Amino acid sequence: MHGGGSIGTAGAKYKRRLAAALTLTATYMVAEVVGGLVTGSLALLADAAHMLTDVGGLALALLAIRFAAREPTPQRTFGYMRMEVLAALANALVLLLLTVYILYEAYQRFLSPPEVLSGPMLLVAIVGLAVNLISMALLAGGADESLNVKGAYFEVLSDMLGSVGVIAAALLMMWKGWVLADPLIGAGIGLFIVPRTWVLLSQVVHILMQAAPAGMDVAAIENRLRTVPGVVDVHDLHVWTLTSGFDVMTCHLLVTDLVEARAAIRAARRIAKDEFGIEHTTIQIDDQILRAEESELHV
Repeated sequence: MHGGGSIGTAGAKYKRRLAAALTLTATYMVAEVVGGLVTGSLALLADAAHMLTDVGGLALALLAIRFAAREPTPQRTFGYMRMEVLAALANALVLLLLTVYILYEAYQRFLSPPEVLSGPMLLVAIVGLAVNLISMALLAGGADESLNVKGAYFEVLSDMLGSVGVIAAALLMMWKGWVLADPLIGAGIGLFIVPRTWVLLSQVVHILMQAAPAGMDVAAIENRLRTVPGVVDVHDLHVWTLTSGFDVMTCHLLVTDLVEARAAIRAARRIAKDEFGIEHTTIQIDDQILRAEESELHV
């Protein structure tokens, strides 16, 4: 028997905020490209390329939410809910590749620092910082609930750090004439992104491996289900996360009498939902007498 409400995703309620962040980021990306061409700043052009990945990540996140909202089909019984997880995986991989690119660019600029108009570069970077902070504020709440939104949030976070780095480099070049500021700060930004991206990637892999949700004590669930009146054993218990905010549990309950089956199922569902936050459950009842008879036949 199945339990739980309609299928939904944790990221869906942040769709409008993602769209707003996408609009802001795409608009500023165009402005940054123009600013980079006008000032001759390779740092701004590189940051524009960085923002292009943000645009792609945000668009992918919105696309994933749209697919996740589609109704299930006979071939896809859970619909497209895993699209959010796959989008988060794509974002994590893009961020790792972007980090490699940043470190490579930092090395190239260390060998041959570019000449830039630091004043206009500073103004464009300050505008970019404001845009990124607004986008981060829009996505901050959803980052704690949805891996998909978290991936988009990290995209914007990484670009915010890029803007800070460009501002710092511009100030150092203006005040100190230190041309190596740009590649050194760029490398620092790349290294800062890595651990956060690794955490996101680890969470995605954890879900795709259908491991128990983080912080979920499966042994405690089993022990609690054994206390249900009429239940003498629990087996084939599986708990996993389908997508952010949607955990699933399946199990077999061995009962002494099939008359108690309905009450046992209701109690097990209530325990899963109220005590462990699992709303979607599939519970199969096994009869103790019938199972014993089947065991004797196989002796």
